[in-house]
Formats: sequence, C-alpha cells, structure tokens
Amino acid sequence: MLGLLLSGKLWSQANNTNDTTGKKTITIIHADTYNFQNKDTAGQFIALVGHAEVQQNRTLFYADSIVLNQKLNILEAFGNVHINDADSVQTYSQYLKYLGKEKKAFLKNKVKLTDGKGVLTTNDLEYDTQIKIGKYVNGGKLVNGQSVLTSKEGTYYGDTRDVIFKKNVVLIDPEYKIYTDTLLYNINTNITTFISPSKIINGNRTILVTDGYYDLKNKVANFSKRPFIDDSTYTFTADYMAFNDSTGIGEFQGNAVYRSKDSTGGYDIIANKIKTNRKEDAFLATEQPILLIKQEKDSIYVGADTLRSGKLSTLIKTRPVPVIRDSLGAAERLLIDSAQIAKDTSNNRFIEAYHHVKIFSDSLQAVGDSLFYTQFDSAFRLFTHPIVWSNENQISGDTIYLFLANKKPKELSVFENALTISKAGNNYYNQVRGNSTHAFFNDGKINYIHTRGTPADNIYFVEDENHKFIGVNQSTCSVIDAYFKDGEIQKVLFINDLKGVMSPMKQANPESLKVRGFKWQDNLRPKNKYAVFSDLE
Repeated sequence: MLGLLLSGKLWSQANNTNDTTGKKTITIIHADTYNFQNKDTAGQFIALVGHAEVQQNRTLFYADSIVLNQKLNILEAFGNVHINDADSVQTYSQYLKYLGKEKKAFLKNKVKLTDGKGVLTTNDLEYDTQIKIGKYVNGGKLVNGQSVLTSKEGTYYGDTRDVIFKKNVVLIDPEYKIYTDTLLYNINTNITTFISPSKIINGNRTILVTDGYYDLKNKVANFSKRPFIDDSTYTFTADYMAFNDSTGIGEFQGNAVYRSKDSTGGYDIIANKIKTNRKEDAFLATEQPILLIKQEKDSIYVGADTLRSGKLSTLIKTRPVPVIRDSLGAAERLLIDSAQIAKDTSNNRFIEAYHHVKIFSDSLQAVGDSLFYTQFDSAFRLFTHPIVWSNENQISGDTIYLFLANKKPKELSVFENALTISKAGNNYYNQVRGNSTHAFFNDGKINYIHTRGTPADNIYFVEDENHKFIGVNQSTCSVIDAYFKDGEIQKVLFINDLKGVMSPMKQANPESLKVRGFKWQDNLRPKNKYAVFSDLE
C-alpha cells in the first residue's frame, strides 16, 4: 500500500487517540516528515523521519526516525535514540523497540542510561518506564564519580537509585578495588552492599567479606558473618566488624583474632571485643582478652579483664612514664622522652592490662591486679598482690618488675613485703622474707636471689649429700643470698647481723615453720596457656 503524507487533520486525530485499555497511546509531537501506511493485518503504521519526537504520559522519545504501530501501540526508533523519563532518567541508544501497553523499552547499540549522577553503559538494555527498572545481561559498566563498576549482568532501579550487579563484578575506585559475584550499589549514597563472597583491596589491605556494606563516600564499613582482613603486617577476623577509614576507628566483636605476621617479634590478640585506632596504632581489648607475645620458644600469654596497647610516644604526651633499670633491689627512675624513642622506633609500644592479670609461659607464670609493659625497657611491671612462679619457686610482694632479655626472663625485682617460697618437700617450704628481692635467671630458670631486710627472715631446710633433710635453719640477717641449680636451692649465704638457730628435723613442725605473711598460693598459678582465660577468684 502506498504511503501518504499526513494532513493536519489526521495528525490531530493521531495525537489524541486512546487505546481500548484506557492507557494513553504513543502520541506524536514532531517530525520533519510523516509517512502513513495502512496494512490490513498489521494495522496502521506511521513513519516519522527527521528530529522525530513522540510521547507517552510523561515519557518523551527522540530519534532520527521512528515507526509507530498504532494498532499494537509499538514503537521502533533508529539513530540517536533518547528517552526522557519524566526528567529523572535519561536513556540513549542507536536502536529502540518500545511496547506502549507494557511500557517496556528494548535498547541496543551504544546504550547509555543516566540519572544525573551515575552513567550506565551497555550494548543491550531492557528498561521499564513505568517502574523505572533497567536490566542488561551481556555486560555493562556504571561510572559514578570516580567509581567504575562492571559486570556481566545488572539491574537498575530508578526510584531508589540502586543497581544490583551480578557475575564477574568489579568495582574500581581511587582507593579501593572490589571483586565479587553479586553486589548491590546505590548511586546516590555510594554504598556497596555485599551479599556474596567478595574481596576488597585497599592498598596493602585485603578484606574478604560475605555480608555487610561499605560506604565509599564516607569510608565507613559494617561487616558480619566473620569477615577477614589480611594486611601487610597482620591478619584480623571477627564475627562482626565495623570501621571508619577516615577516622581510623574500628570495632571487632565475637571471637575477634588479631595475628601479627612477625612470627618471632610480634604479638597476637584474642578477645570477644576489640576496639582499634589505626592512626594511633592502638587497641583496647575486653571480654576475656588474651595477648600472645610471640617468640620461637616459650611464647608469653597474658590474660586480663582489659588489655590496652598503643604507641609509647603517644602515651608520654599524656602522662610521665618512668624507665626502670635493674639495680640490685632498687629502681633508678628516669622518664622516657620522645628523643629516646626516636632512636629506636621498633620499641615504641606499651601494653597495659588490668584487673585479674594472668601470665603464662613455659618458664614463668604470674598473676596480679594490673600490669604495664613497654618494649622500650622490656620490663613487666606487676602491681597489687603480684605473684611470680618459676619452677617450684613462688615470689610475691607489693610491686614486681620482671625484666626480659630476648623475651625471656632475665631479672626480677620485688619492692616491699618481698617473699620468696620454694617448695622443698611435702609441707616443707624454704622461705625468705625481706624489704626487697632481686632475682636473676639463666635460660628462663632462677639461679640467684638476693634479699635485703631490716632484718630479712629465713627458713631453710638443710639436706645432706643424699638429698635427705637433716635439719631446719631459722635465722635473720641484713642480706640473704640464695643460689639455685635447675630451679632448686643449692646454697644459702647469710650476710651481716646473723641471728638464728639450727634444729634437727625430728623437732621440726611444718605448720609453725612459716615466716610472717607466708601463703603458698599454687591454686592461683596458671598451669597452662588456657588458664589465662579464667578469672581469678
């Protein structure tokens, strides 16, 4: 059938026609030329050529040429296609097929969809103008500011500005790279929501996550279902983690585990809750926290109600920190300053523990109410009823300083009410009490103890060459030196103002042979690394 040019009257009729369902038909707005064809079986066709423009409700369609099937209410557009969906979503392509009754558009070739913020490009797109949902299945890319997302499949929701990406999803941002199979992304908020196993790369840090969200704009993350962080120097995992990369603040809950990658010089943390500050390189661990100071042999486990650690250079800005130096029962107090730390930044860390402190290593165990340790002087300071055990020896006092060398016990100083007890046999205990005690270790075992008092008290069970008890020595003097071998007393020397008595064993009454303040507290001694988890009674 020959086409004929539309008259003004025919154009007016087409422009105001409604379909039988009550929905408005596609109406013609403009074209350089109009061509009308009437086919008996297919219905009426209107061809619009040159700057073609049509409309359905609030949706405008532009193209180089448009063909309308008025009977089926179907539109096909060719060349420089543009859909203006109520000024909210703009879509472009080189080809369009539009179903007027369903309000669905099928676009091909150089397809671009934008809402004014993000730009989605693909080669094939299905877009529903009624509910503002677009879908692609043959690969697409979304550019939103500096973030670029690509995937095999995607669904765009115009009302909420959400996009669900599926299959081979990659997000590239100036600071982050994300790889996953399924990702929900909001163009307005720049929030990515994870619903499948995903990998986030941020510099040297890699995060594995399966559930949660990351706010790319504000750099805030909330992850659940046990995410895992792998950094250049550590790994971190927990049931739940939340952090802000802008402030450096993070919180990790539920079986949180921090592991240093330094197998001999680092430390691990286990707790039910850990708060961190990346900028300050600090942490606060609560709810049964455990600190593991790692070394090749005899690692040290520290447990308490609360563990805190950070940079020593930061701490000394808020309070003075004395450096302690072993000096035969006395402590020379010097304040640590930033210049000293600057000379060796590897020692710029402190550890603080309080209440119910427990320490376990194979060579030494200890308890106390609070603890302070710095790498600067490699010393543990134990306060409020501290007790230290080494082999069969128990040492207690008001305050105890334990000095390490290569992370092994080297020296120990006790200040006020110093009491050393060594189990000699069933119900028999060698005891030394004084004002202060200084002990030396060899390969983790005590080999010499020096005690001063006014006077110092001593109870010592004497053995013969066959290691049988032959008597008990009760004495006082100014200084008592005890020498050990393999952790057991071999010899005791009494210096200045010695007063005492030697009694045969048959006259010895173990219950009465106790110095003032005697208390054998082996029940408090951590017997293994797991014991540091339990609270002290």
